[in-house]
Amino acid sequence: MAKKTTAGDDRMVAVEEALGKTEQFIEKNQNILIYIVLGILIIVLGYFGYKKFYISPMEESAQEQIFMAQKYFEMDSLSRALYGDGNALGFLDIIDDYGRTNTGNLATYYAGICYLRMGNFEEAIEYLEQHDPSDQIIGPMALGALGDAYLELNDPKQAVRYYLEAADENVNDFTTPLFLYKAGMTYEMQKEYQDAYDVYDRIYREYYRAPEARNIERNMARIKRIMENE
Repeated sequence: MAKKTTAGDDRMVAVEEALGKTEQFIEKNQNILIYIVLGILIIVLGYFGYKKFYISPMEESAQEQIFMAQKYFEMDSLSRALYGDGNALGFLDIIDDYGRTNTGNLATYYAGICYLRMGNFEEAIEYLEQHDPSDQIIGPMALGALGDAYLELNDPKQAVRYYLEAADENVNDFTTPLFLYKAGMTYEMQKEYQDAYDVYDRIYREYYRAPEARNIERNMARIKRIMENE
């Protein structure tokens, strides 16, 4: 009499066959697999070694070097902040020497702001666009500064784009309503009143305690009258 098999028996046979094929594959390709594992280990160890023995010391040095440039920036001595004073490095030097570090990224932001304040808007855009806006505080400010630079260059569409991006980069009660308000004002300049109204309405609903919300109802009423009379 034939032995009756069950679904469980069939699954067990299938698993055993799969394991057997896996063992055969490993035996046949063990040298290649060893090289792959070794290659992954070398990459991982190399990455951590690079961070610990190269980037970390460079980061410490960059933090020491940027101190005077930041002091000059706070003093509104923008030329010295950018180019240095002959002894201390300026932001541009720090970007060149420590560009791979977080401090180098911070120097890129500072350089963009310096150029913006000096009225060199194209240079400001060049550096601000190079800046990685991953920092929760500086990131939105850098994007908002890009909006300011494009607005100064009479490119309101790009300005609005960056203002809205800045508002949503790290949603909070300070930078979000600030850049939403700038976006609304820029929309008004372009006579895009519905978009301006929507932005102001968001400030009214979500950030009513922010300074930008103090006269927001007046702005919304003014825009509503304009749209009704068009």
